[in-house]
Amino acid sequence: QVQLVESGGGFVQPGGSLRLSCAATRTGFIIDVMGWYRQAPGEQRELVASVGTAGDTKYSDSVQGSVQGRFTISADYAKNTVDLHMNSLKPEDTDVYYCGVVARRYGRSRLQHFWGQGTQVTVSS
Repeated sequence: QVQLVESGGGFVQPGGSLRLSCAATRTGFIIDVMGWYRQAPGEQRELVASVGTAGDTKYSDSVQGSVQGRFTISADYAKNTVDLHMNSLKPEDTDVYYCGVVARRYGRSRLQHFWGQGTQVTVSS
């Protein structure tokens, strides 16, 4: 199993910064990708940013606007942690943010997704 514990989030004024942190505990699984996702009420969960074991990163360029240049994702696969540094926050960044990983059992190829409980980010004046 893979369990994810998130911290960070909260309320911030436009232009402010927040850091989201996630720590994974894994038993019998290898984590291939760690990332952060966001979800608005009634909407699908979507990628914000992800990072693979080789340090390859991917950032969202969704209808809410690109986060690249404002958000930075970093991961420590030795410690199974992933952080999302969010700068220049905008009201449209308001959402519930979820830590998510893609993992597979040792010796298996089937990929599974695991999720944290979510943390609210609110950007408002």
